[in-house]
Amino acid sequence: MTDFLNWTSFSIGSAPIASLTIATTTAAPEAAEAPLVLAGVLVTLVVIYLSSKIGGEICVRLNLPAVLGELVAGVMVGVSALHLLVFPESGSTGTDSLIMAFLQATDGLSPEALTATFQAQSEVISVLAEMGVIILLFEIGLESDLKELLKVGPQATIVACVGVALPFAGGTLGLITLFGVDTIPAVFAGAALTATSIGITARVLAELQRLNSTEGQIIIGAAILDDVLGIIVLAVVASLAKTGEVAIGKVVYLIVSATVFLVGSIVLGRFLSPYFVSLVNELKTRGQLLLAALIFAFLFSYVAAAIQLEAILGAFAAGIILAETEKRRELTTQIVPIADMLVPIFFIVVGARTDVRVLNPFVASNREGLVMAAFLIVVAIVGKVATGLTVFGKPNINRLAIGVGMIPRGEVGLVFAGVGSATGILPKSLEAAIIVMVILTTFLAPPLLRLVFPEPELLSSVPLSENLPGSVVEPLDAPTNTASETSSPH
Repeated sequence: MTDFLNWTSFSIGSAPIASLTIATTTAAPEAAEAPLVLAGVLVTLVVIYLSSKIGGEICVRLNLPAVLGELVAGVMVGVSALHLLVFPESGSTGTDSLIMAFLQATDGLSPEALTATFQAQSEVISVLAEMGVIILLFEIGLESDLKELLKVGPQATIVACVGVALPFAGGTLGLITLFGVDTIPAVFAGAALTATSIGITARVLAELQRLNSTEGQIIIGAAILDDVLGIIVLAVVASLAKTGEVAIGKVVYLIVSATVFLVGSIVLGRFLSPYFVSLVNELKTRGQLLLAALIFAFLFSYVAAAIQLEAILGAFAAGIILAETEKRRELTTQIVPIADMLVPIFFIVVGARTDVRVLNPFVASNREGLVMAAFLIVVAIVGKVATGLTVFGKPNINRLAIGVGMIPRGEVGLVFAGVGSATGILPKSLEAAIIVMVILTTFLAPPLLRLVFPEPELLSSVPLSENLPGSVVEPLDAPTNTASETSSPH
């Protein structure tokens, strides 16, 4: 279980992406010179921001979600193609990174310092990516309505439970009966099917202005619960793989701590929120609201991570709490530039870590994995889409959209594959099948969400933060005083 905790200690909701690198780095840090590490990080950020804008702009012009463009751009600059952004846990070394080669040519990076500089640079980018998804979920919390989330709580709970049980059972039993896979590897693969990448789904819902719809609230609530259930499932299968036994005490601890944290943080936060507003109103220095809010969000994230949950849960809870205050609209406006700076790093890194070479059917070792992958993809999609059928008490709801919103596995599924690979219990073919399933469900979900959600009739070009519940939207024929107001989408 210690190995499992090393994997998850830096995991962020749907983004446990840096932990293996950080937990297993062994190079001496003194060999990496700080100026060269900084230079590597700066060049990497240039690559990330440039590729994210190019990919996002292309997709927007094709009427596709910008996040899809960022994921594709990440694949192009990552281990699958250009090798500009590669990471040690994929098996890459400093000599595989074109950015490290650029540093050698321009900054005189010595071969001796190459490995340590590469690992340090990779860790910094990984941490920035995880910060990005924390900010993303904090922003999503600010843009969510607690009352609406509570209204759809029972539906979201059922969707989450069914969305974990169906794919897990279908994947595990299918692999055992159809492909003759041993029980423990099959259980691991079935567990990988249970994940939902809340970061990807939430970003697409925000672009479609559907976060505050009933469907959007059910999807977000179910995805948050999926994260909690995913932690428990991962703890169970990791224990099973290591010892052949399930640590019941660990499972009970996770269930109780998750329940207490989610309920307690919201109750306590609503009690503390008036004091938060009073404190902010008393502060006189620059950035008083933003910095106070970030302290609040990071504190909640830390508590969630400290009790072995996901830091993302703390960030989301903090956002929901502050959304109930009078500072909601002002804070949302201030957090957007921070999100614009950090969130693209997360999506580019997700794409960069994805090795699409396992999709190549001309490589003989990939073929068995591709056959199993086809089965896993069907189970992954059907198992999540079926969850929409379980929604009750909402006769006019878009059930297909709810199911589609639960499809993307994202980097969470990759962590399941990584843990299985680290334990040595996954055959190479099954490991490749899981990776292919994760890749395709991640890339299929954004365009499918756009298909199942009709375009908004009004305000399609207005940022979501300008249309929060309680905000005032001027009527279309409202008088204007300036040329800039005349050209406003309102």
